[in-house]
Amino acid sequence: MKVLSTALLLLVGSASAFSPSPSSFGIRPLSPLGAKTVDRASNDGEIVDRSLRGIDSSNASASDPTSGPRPALIRNNADEVWVPQRARPRRNRKSAAVRSMVRENIVTPANFIYPLFIHEDGPENVPIESMPGCQRHTLESMLREVGEAMEQGVGTFVLFPKVPDALKTNLGVEAYNPEGIVPRAVAMIKEKYPEAVVTTDVALDPYSDQGHDGIVENGKILNDATIAQLCKQAVCQARAGADIVAPSDMMDGRVGAIRDALDAEGFVDVSILAYTAKYASAYYGPFRDALDSHPGFGDKKTYQQDPANGREALVEATLDAAEGADMLMVKPGMPYLDVIRRLKDHSDLPIAAYHVSGEYAMIKAACERGWLDEKDVVLETLTCFKRAGADIILTYYAKQAAIWLNEDGLY
Repeated sequence: MKVLSTALLLLVGSASAFSPSPSSFGIRPLSPLGAKTVDRASNDGEIVDRSLRGIDSSNASASDPTSGPRPALIRNNADEVWVPQRARPRRNRKSAAVRSMVRENIVTPANFIYPLFIHEDGPENVPIESMPGCQRHTLESMLREVGEAMEQGVGTFVLFPKVPDALKTNLGVEAYNPEGIVPRAVAMIKEKYPEAVVTTDVALDPYSDQGHDGIVENGKILNDATIAQLCKQAVCQARAGADIVAPSDMMDGRVGAIRDALDAEGFVDVSILAYTAKYASAYYGPFRDALDSHPGFGDKKTYQQDPANGREALVEATLDAAEGADMLMVKPGMPYLDVIRRLKDHSDLPIAAYHVSGEYAMIKAACERGWLDEKDVVLETLTCFKRAGADIILTYYAKQAAIWLNEDGLY
């Protein structure tokens, strides 16, 4: 009988797609008891005898997990090796359709905010060497990029200017020049794409000859004087048409002051996306290359958060929410997934994660060397942000990720 069964299995294994099914040869069908279905396309049509009897006849030392006084496995009614476990999580992963049906977190292009670097140093875009694929856009190029991203479903953008050194001062007065690059860029986008959501960065570092986010006095960053300048900057951006202002400076009390300044000027509908948990991170280097905004001295540890601290983010979140923030951000993203989750559990406000330049550059470098598959790694990374609790993702991959999602879906 064993010889006959073996012959029939060999016959089935070599049959064409038009041959009778295995059941027509008297071979029992595969059990529905949760065992893995063989992928015939990748396994040359082999059907596994799940009894696994006789496979170790040439290896006398092989143990049998179904025998002995305390067997690890038993056999089911079909004589197949069987783990008597009712709950089998793999049942919810057994096909693409089932995986899609039960997926807990889904990333869509609408979740993205697309950061764009802009400049007026010349008539051409300037590639950013430490961020392959990114560039400083001219204003005309910026408009094209916005249009292309919107065609893919990305609807929100944040602008970061590269400001000429001649316009930089300690007080950062260029930050609220109504004829400056950011107000004009905002107005251009809103005129051509009125449905686009335009976000602006509120901080002095692009405009500072000190390279810091605030006014400097004797090596110290002045908190309250800086906030006065930030209020002027936020109102200027709102007048230009900004939908969201995003204070990234980390001065104490700036969210409340900016909210009041906006409301006093009639901009009650302009949202505030607060950089709530912005850490003094080593991951920002390529971004500072893009804006030529490296600190002129020291570091930013007296106002950005200590990377060792998690609970401190909850203090910042409580304050920002009380002061009128509409959304809370964690920056950087991947190294701080735990902080994203803490804020999600702590606050009912939408949570944003910033997939920062250093994270982007690391993926690019590994993929350029052939060590990682770029598409798979990027989409997994963005999904991780959603799983951790982020509702919004700022990423330099926004347009490309949207293209991938629209072409192939997430998984």
